[in-house]
Amino acid sequence: MLRRSFVAVAATVAVLAATTTLAQAREKLTLYCSPQIEWCNLMVEAFEKETGIKVAMTRKSSGETFAQIKAESRNPKGDIWWGGTGDPHLQAAEEGLTQAYDSPMRSELQDWAISQSNSANGKTIGIYAGALGFGYNTEILEKNNLPVPKCWKDLIKPVYKGHVQMANPNSSGTAYTTLATIVQLFGEEGGFDFMKALHKNINTYTKSGSAPIKAAGRGENTIGIVFLHDVVTQTVSGFPIVAVAPCEGTGYEVGSMSIIKGARNLESAKKFYDFALGKAIQERAKEAKAYQVMSNKAAVPPKEAPKLEDIKLIDYDFKKYGSSAERKRLLAKWDDEVKSLPR
Repeated sequence: MLRRSFVAVAATVAVLAATTTLAQAREKLTLYCSPQIEWCNLMVEAFEKETGIKVAMTRKSSGETFAQIKAESRNPKGDIWWGGTGDPHLQAAEEGLTQAYDSPMRSELQDWAISQSNSANGKTIGIYAGALGFGYNTEILEKNNLPVPKCWKDLIKPVYKGHVQMANPNSSGTAYTTLATIVQLFGEEGGFDFMKALHKNINTYTKSGSAPIKAAGRGENTIGIVFLHDVVTQTVSGFPIVAVAPCEGTGYEVGSMSIIKGARNLESAKKFYDFALGKAIQERAKEAKAYQVMSNKAAVPPKEAPKLEDIKLIDYDFKKYGSSAERKRLLAKWDDEVKSLPR
């Protein structure tokens, strides 16, 4: 009798184990990722190792990812969108493309991360913050006998013609933050006058927000308008790149994360959401040479990370410039009044 009971119990345990293994094998996640590919890969590998959930990841810039989610809204293919500037995440929330989630990790987060969530009625949350600015290649600057730029308005001086690069705000969250920052700094009329003058000095509008400073690191460009943590990445990598926080003040991003409405793998998406807000994984960002300020209050930032408290930050209006109507209006105006101009 005892032997039969033992056999029965053993069989039950084996069945449960097999069922659990099968269930884990079936769990999967489709991740849309907007930061640099190295960081995206790190997140995927760490999450798969911790949970056993298989991740299919696509890396695109913030603007491109937003456009993809919108295009797929009737038949969502992604489960979660991680990273990228907060403005398009707020717009996605406003347009009903993402869904609310009350993570148990909220109590561990910085106030600015919670504020981002509250602005979207819980449909997104802040995962990192970073200040906008620019960086320059010291060797190219010296070779061309160019002065060191310290302010936004330095970049529109004729001496820098052909030496400045930024992304296209239609595809890049970084560039849209630049456009919104300039408008808030100088007023709409003054801001667009600045963008028109800057246009004359632009050599290329890139698709990706970090591409201009990567090009400067390779010696293909002199000045790149990007987030300062992207400048630090190039400096830490050994390139002759210097970061500049503009003298007039500057805007900043709250990089965000959102669960896509209609996610096919909702439980897996929630697990990734909680995982991505943890102290341990946020502190690993530096392994991918990501130097943002992280949202978990206990996460210690890398020593190389720009110190937001030392930068003159504007009171960036995330609600206004993250709204669908304002974003569409500004981008249309930039296309009509700036991009269409000859250089």
